[in-house]
Parts: sequence; C-alpha cells; structure tokens
Amino acid sequence: MNKNEIIIQTVNHVKQTLANAEGGHDWWHIHRVWKTAQHIAAAEQADELVVALGALLHDIADSKFHNGDETIGPRVAREWLHSLKVEEPVIEHVENIITHISFKGGNHHQPFKSKELDIVQDADRLDAIGAIGIARAFSYGGFKNRLLYDPAVPANLKMTKEEYKSNSAPTINHFYEKLLLLKDRMNTSTGRKLAMQRHEFMENYLKQFYGEWDGAL
Repeated sequence: MNKNEIIIQTVNHVKQTLANAEGGHDWWHIHRVWKTAQHIAAAEQADELVVALGALLHDIADSKFHNGDETIGPRVAREWLHSLKVEEPVIEHVENIITHISFKGGNHHQPFKSKELDIVQDADRLDAIGAIGIARAFSYGGFKNRLLYDPAVPANLKMTKEEYKSNSAPTINHFYEKLLLLKDRMNTSTGRKLAMQRHEFMENYLKQFYGEWDGAL
C-alpha cells in the first residue's frame, strides 16, 4: 500500500470513528490540524507521511473522553496502522507524537522530540487559539457544563498535570491557563507567525468580553 492509500484509508477511518464526537474534537478539528500541519511541513523538510498520520490520528481516542487514559490513543493508532501494514518505525514515531502532543498544563517535561512532533503540535495548538480556538473552548465548556466566567474564581497558572486534567473552572479561565500561553510555545517559525495574529484576536475578544460583562459596551 502506498503513502496516498494509507492516508486516504486513515482519513476515512478517522471520519467514521469521530462521527459523533464533541464539536471541538470532531473530524473537522482533525481536518484543520492535518491541513495546517501540511502547510507548516512544507517549509520544514519533514517526513510527510509521519506528519500526516500524526495529525490525522492525534485525537483518535483523546484521553479527555476516555476517563483520562493516556495510553488508549497511541494504542488505538498503533492497531490501526498495523492493520494497514505500515512500517514499524513510522508506527512508533506516530505513537510518540500522539503520546507527547498534549499541553496538559504545560508544566511537564517532554522526553521525546522530533521535527514531525513539532509540526503536528504547532498545528494542534494553532487550532486551540484564534476564532476557532475560542469557539472550541466554549463548545467544550458547554459539553462539560462549565460556567462561562466567574470573577470569584481566579485562573490557576501553576497547575500540576493532574490538576489540569481534572480542572472544572469557568471557560474564561482556560484562556489564561492555556490559550494565551501557546503563542510563546510554538516550535516552528511558521507556527509562531500564525500564532501571533490569532493571539491578538483572543486578546481583543477578551477586552470585548469583559466590557460586555460589566455592562460598559
């Protein structure tokens, strides 16, 4: 099976698997990350197959929707790629991307690094910020029945990984605990350029939000 056939079959598999997923983590999230990763990879001389499969499978079984189990995503991806008879080094690389892509509070050591992980991670983080990122944040907040905002609940910028995973604070807090931090955590020059504009959009959104919340706008 050639690379294009592997990617086409994986696209169809992911579409089917995530057909009923939460709106911020559905096929269209995967599609955006995949296309953005391709855009970034064009300037990075990376392994195109690994980038494509890493992007397409990075949320195939997100731990947030599987009782916090961080092993299920890499395992499901491996089983799928093995069924397509993908070469073992590619499978292992994709597994490592899925294992190490998540933010998880941003305060943990990332033992695995590769150019392909950098690209897919940037693409995933870009989809978490800007106009789409704002929409996704409130979509997930609604899915978890969280408040929009509570002035009495401050953002926690020093959460451990476990605290981050179990966090149930209002959605606006998520901007400070993750979204506004991503601009400075991009790996690639292309990712950094794209993040700047999206970051500015979020800052302007928050100004508007607080103005409306206080009845000033």
